[in-house]
Amino acid sequence: MKAVASRFGLQLPANVNPGLKNAAVVMITADLPPFAKPGQKLDITVASMGKAKSLRGGALIMTPLLGADNQIYAMAQGNLAVGGLGAEGKDGSTIVVNIPSAGRIPEGATVERAVATGFESSPTLTFNLARADFTTAQNVAGAINSRLGAGTAQATDAVSVAVRAPVGGDIRATLMSEIENLDVVSAEPSAKVIVNARTGTVVINSAVRVGTAAVTHGKLTVRIDETEKVSQPLPFSQGQTAKQQKSALAVDEEKHPMFLLQPGPKLSDVVKAVNAIGASPADLVAILEALKEAGALKAELIVL
Repeated sequence: MKAVASRFGLQLPANVNPGLKNAAVVMITADLPPFAKPGQKLDITVASMGKAKSLRGGALIMTPLLGADNQIYAMAQGNLAVGGLGAEGKDGSTIVVNIPSAGRIPEGATVERAVATGFESSPTLTFNLARADFTTAQNVAGAINSRLGAGTAQATDAVSVAVRAPVGGDIRATLMSEIENLDVVSAEPSAKVIVNARTGTVVINSAVRVGTAAVTHGKLTVRIDETEKVSQPLPFSQGQTAKQQKSALAVDEEKHPMFLLQPGPKLSDVVKAVNAIGASPADLVAILEALKEAGALKAELIVL
């Protein structure tokens, strides 16, 4: 707070600690889109870094936004839009709805510096695929060569496709417009099974195949019931009334028949077979892991 005050020409005494309740230290983030030019507006996110409980109704003073190179690329300021709220009673009880310590400012930053992309003068234009795949990269290069001539595009790896283009921003912009409207057949995704161990979510894509395997899965449930019994001594005896614990133990084991997975079933067949034994998500994870270890699951098992 002292540093902020000094920016406005106000010098606070050294022994003053400005513990202000209506001010907060915040972190500001924004995404700088491609080809952003000075004067364009950006949406920013403001989040509290200190002890502030709510930013509702707050205003951000002019703040520079720095890039990874420690250069200023935008200036931010404006009034916050906060979707959460919080309230506190005198007895210490509190209620919080959503996140009141974070908010957004639509078009709250102005771009001050453009990022050099080399679009007008670089030797080649490079397309990067959102998902790495050699087949898709070859299909993209083939579609470009069919439209613009052989040798125009070349797939350099599973992600990048290099396109030879004449130097000049207007010519390359026209070329990019033609390439953007080409139809490309995407390759079939690789077989994957995604398991979220925290939520129990299991997602299996259509490329998953299972080899021949016999599967059985059972549950063992141990139940312990504790009851208290009062022991009352006979009249005129020297004993004292006391409580005794009585335990009842029972073990239940669910029996599931073994089912056979035929080689190469589709996703629907796998789901039907698992549902036939009434497997829960946790049981399904155990079955998939066992199939993977047995070499019968033709897919990549990813645990989040």
